Amino acid sequence: MAQRPYDLRHAGVSLWLNSGVPATEVAERAGHSVKVLLQIYAKCIEGQQDGANKRISDALGE
Repeated sequence: MAQRPYDLRHAGVSLWLNSGVPATEVAERAGHSVKVLLQIYAKCIEGQQDGANKRISDALGE
């Protein structure tokens, strides 16, 4: 359970990033620059290399 309102905001931003919403869109909605967003939330999007590689391969028609 969230202890502070900020905890809910953090959970929401993390959810958006992990759902694949582009960082530029998440930053705009959260009121951050992309640089600040990634400094704070980079650990939330770690481990997504397999999905990124698949999207790149699909785009290249592999």
